[in-house]
Amino acid sequence: MGRIYLDHAATSPLRPEARAAMEQGFALWANPSSPHAEGRKAKSALEDARDRVKAALGWSEELIFTSGASEALAIGLQRAKIGQEPIERRIVSAVEHDAVFRAAPDAQVFADDAVLDDRTILAVQHVNSETGVINPVAQMAETVKPTGAVLLSDCSQSAGKIALPDADMLVISAHKFGGPIGVGALLVRDFNLLTPIGGHERGYRQGTENLPGAMGMAAALEAGDWQTTPAQRAQFADAVQASRLKMGEQVDYITALTHPSISAQALLIRLDAMGFAVSAGSACSSGTLKKSRVLDAFGVSDEVAARTIRVSLGWNTSAQDLEQFAAAWASLV
Repeated sequence: MGRIYLDHAATSPLRPEARAAMEQGFALWANPSSPHAEGRKAKSALEDARDRVKAALGWSEELIFTSGASEALAIGLQRAKIGQEPIERRIVSAVEHDAVFRAAPDAQVFADDAVLDDRTILAVQHVNSETGVINPVAQMAETVKPTGAVLLSDCSQSAGKIALPDADMLVISAHKFGGPIGVGALLVRDFNLLTPIGGHERGYRQGTENLPGAMGMAAALEAGDWQTTPAQRAQFADAVQASRLKMGEQVDYITALTHPSISAQALLIRLDAMGFAVSAGSACSSGTLKKSRVLDAFGVSDEVAARTIRVSLGWNTSAQDLEQFAAAWASLV
């Protein structure tokens, strides 16, 4: 049996369509900000990619290309403003990715009594990368809007997979849906929500744009279809149902599985030897032996968290891949 990759929440293989688009982008080597004919040609291709990404995501407002989700989060959380005044209070949910806490080290963790006003930005991820839980961002937007607070949602695990929520800022990362590593975007409802710093991307980001990456991201989003159907993914969920961590509404492409006795680290070793690439928690923390901060925030006990792994599917996951993993998991359980 060949290797079976089930760690798409960490990164997904590059789609052939994205690779082909990037090759076209490499031929447009000029700087998109240059005024000469070569630069204008590159600029035209960049704007075309921008429009295609927005169309694929159903977003009609502004889009800033970035080097990935981490940079997009930093721009949104550190440079948000209301009118001419920078936002002073940052509130984030307890289950955010570590990149959010790095971008906003002074942030408060959201609580029921949190004060939301026009001096606040609230960050709530759309889909959790470790459990697949769908946070009710759309409903929260209805509550947040009257307060004047800015709502930012990290959509790294939902963009290109499910419909995006309504928010003032959305963050996406291309390599999570089959686009290239090193490119992402900050979708912003109005540029007036951000403090400009000069440079590229209409003055909201410094550094020459990654044109091949932007073209690859657009192509990956447009490619769309997965090898597995919702019915096949539901069948897989049923096969591992007894081991799943269940906590509300969850996507069908990220599953947290708990073994009754074997530790997560031992499971990763055994499954890797059996030909399966899975993980324990997010990629930035899966190499540590510490309990997952996210699972702790979800109320998962230390004992259960220590025996929990993550299986995440992607565009090239096949039904046979899922069947073989389900059988391997059953043999371990």
